Amino acid sequence: MVSIEKIRSFPYPFGEYNAYRYSNNAIPLNPPIGIEVTDSYIEEMDLKRELLKKHHERCYHSESHTMNAQWEALDLILNQLVECYPDQFELVTKDDHWIFSNLQTGEKQSFTFGDHESLALEPLDFVGRHVQEDLILMMQRDGDLFLDAGQLCFPANWSLFFDAGMSFKEIHKPIPGFQSDSLDDRILQFLMRIEAGSPWWRKNWSLMAGNQLDTSLETFAEWGQSRKKVTNENVGEFVHLRVEVQKLFRLPKSNGILFTIHSHMLPLEKFIQHTPWLEQFSAILHELPEFIADYKGISLYREVVLEYLEKELEKR
Repeated sequence: MVSIEKIRSFPYPFGEYNAYRYSNNAIPLNPPIGIEVTDSYIEEMDLKRELLKKHHERCYHSESHTMNAQWEALDLILNQLVECYPDQFELVTKDDHWIFSNLQTGEKQSFTFGDHESLALEPLDFVGRHVQEDLILMMQRDGDLFLDAGQLCFPANWSLFFDAGMSFKEIHKPIPGFQSDSLDDRILQFLMRIEAGSPWWRKNWSLMAGNQLDTSLETFAEWGQSRKKVTNENVGEFVHLRVEVQKLFRLPKSNGILFTIHSHMLPLEKFIQHTPWLEQFSAILHELPEFIADYKGISLYREVVLEYLEKELEKR
């Protein structure tokens, strides 16, 4: 059962226009907080940890030169957790000796900050097991950004294992039209100009048949079949709008960029309860170019969704 509060807090991804194109839609992040704890916290932590246990090689990657950046990311995230959710997390620090307590899971971990041997896991892998967000580290060198570390349990149809070590343009090359008008180059230059202390954020969206958070390329044979199961009878309950809230932080010491990616899902039947969303999304989906619909995996059941939305509009 989805509460009214969850619907109201859902990160609606569209602006004022009834059309969608790939663009650099990032805006300054205020307040500058990279994490969010929702009522799905325990459920998603259990899922994350199970995936990491069974498929660590595809859910986690790091290069040795990212360790300092990983400690910076851990510092940022743990301090934000205790700042924003003091009733759920505690952090006691005395010089380099840190004690972190997750009051939701009942866990307590002490370690020496900066000492790789004092944690059983790498810093990024450790801190990622306490937040709902996926965490990606892009390291800057040679005038480019490279995916050199990440913990990715809830990908939207991509693979950390495959993309690890790639440059920004290499990662985004499969996106149709991304190289048109040098959009890839302009976004890369924007990312490289991000300054420490001035984070940015953006939203990315897709439609999903089902509500599976782990839609990695490696598991496509499982979740991809769901696209064939969308019917006029189940479309409102079965199809979900998936929105990724992506936040970008420059790490001042390592000069890396930390991406936190929080994936939110809401079934269409709940999403459209808000009439302005129903009206705008129907217009966007009608107008959406086929190449974007194909890339987002919508084409197979797009007409069923449009018919559903049109029927709902007639009721208003």
